[in-house]
Amino acid sequence: MAEANDPGSAGRVAGGERVVFDGAAGKLVGDRWPAVGERRGPALLLHGGGQTRHSWFRTAAALAEAGWEAIALDARGHGDSDWAPDGDYGTDALNADLLAVAEQVGEPALLLGASMGGMTALVTEGEHGGVARALVLVDIVPKVEPDGVARIMAFMGANPDGFGSLEEVAEAVRAYNPHRKRPPNPEGLRKNVRLGENGRWYWHWDPAFLRVGDEPRRSATHERAAAAAARVTVPTLLVRGAQSDIVSSDGVQELLELIPGAVHVDVSATGHMVAGDDNDVFTGTVLGFLADHQV
Repeated sequence: MAEANDPGSAGRVAGGERVVFDGAAGKLVGDRWPAVGERRGPALLLHGGGQTRHSWFRTAAALAEAGWEAIALDARGHGDSDWAPDGDYGTDALNADLLAVAEQVGEPALLLGASMGGMTALVTEGEHGGVARALVLVDIVPKVEPDGVARIMAFMGANPDGFGSLEEVAEAVRAYNPHRKRPPNPEGLRKNVRLGENGRWYWHWDPAFLRVGDEPRRSATHERAAAAAARVTVPTLLVRGAQSDIVSSDGVQELLELIPGAVHVDVSATGHMVAGDDNDVFTGTVLGFLADHQV
């Protein structure tokens, strides 16, 4: 999928320092932004399926300015992280990676997860506890809408032979997300793709990713995700795109019932990629939630 928070041209949003963690099946690569001023704790940013850590750069930089040690991670099989040797990209595998990173971080973290990343954060915290200091779920709940999931999977599987140019990549992104303004320069999409030996551009994730469940659930059933949510006790924020075809009003209501005290905010004129559709509003919403709950 297209980046949720595309930094655009190189250098417009400076990346953090490269960090590498030992995941459950190989290395996991991230970028780290040191906290500015008094350190409030770590924040782990987990992207959606088909994205990379670059989707979080603007949000990570803002969190660092607010005192968080922000770490944006490439999930297994995505970006610069290792591909799973056995092609396992299911829920248990992603949870194992998050648990491994959490152990290396050494203290509960603010977990921000979009779509697949949010499901990973929710299920891991609910089933294990002590991983999260607070949860921010970006357009993901236990009950997801099948039509929206089908549209994501159709987009991700639509170009198995790659693209002839970055302009073709940009056009594919525009077709999936027509309400977002197309950037004048497609060079910002380089971080979403890799250049094959044949000169064609391919999405920067392991094609085997499509063989395991769907994005965002990765084989996590509604029952499992709901049971995990019911065990979450940390402050939780759900940010939904008002035009989302993944999270319905029923899905929101269920989450609020499963996690008493959870906060829900809709961001107008945004869809499933809410963090990138209106990053300033998204980041302000997150920082406001953290302040309100004294996280």
